[in-house]
Amino acid sequence: MDATDSTKSADTTGSTDGRTPPPQVWPSLRARDARSLIAFLVQAFGFEETVVHGEGDRVDHAELAWPPGGGIMLGSAPQDGAKDDFALPPGTFGAYVVTDDPDALCARARAAGAEIIREPDVTDYGSRDFAARDPEGNRWFFGTYRGEPRT
Repeated sequence: MDATDSTKSADTTGSTDGRTPPPQVWPSLRARDARSLIAFLVQAFGFEETVVHGEGDRVDHAELAWPPGGGIMLGSAPQDGAKDDFALPPGTFGAYVVTDDPDALCARARAAGAEIIREPDVTDYGSRDFAARDPEGNRWFFGTYRGEPRT
């Protein structure tokens, strides 16, 4: 692709080196206590800690993988009014995550101290969903709906 031709798009075919996952959407959030939030998301929801960069209590960048695919990125909110290019305050994030067993995941989340804000139920479009809030106030929706087929 000619770098001067702005009408062409970047390669999104998913080619990798065999170890790196193909391109995906990775929602990102900030946390007041990122290290505690990481531990909670692993214990309560089953995310897998992939990498955490930072020293002490500060997390500059972390990635948590979702076992069926994709994941989230997070880091510590800046302190003392420092400039932040990511202007999403802690506790304002929300995400929908696909799971094959929302009832078992809800039970796991409840046992780990998640606030269940909507018990598992079936939606009008056939998904079995539940909703929870993490200790930072972020909202997590888990369900069986995988999206509509692409045409």
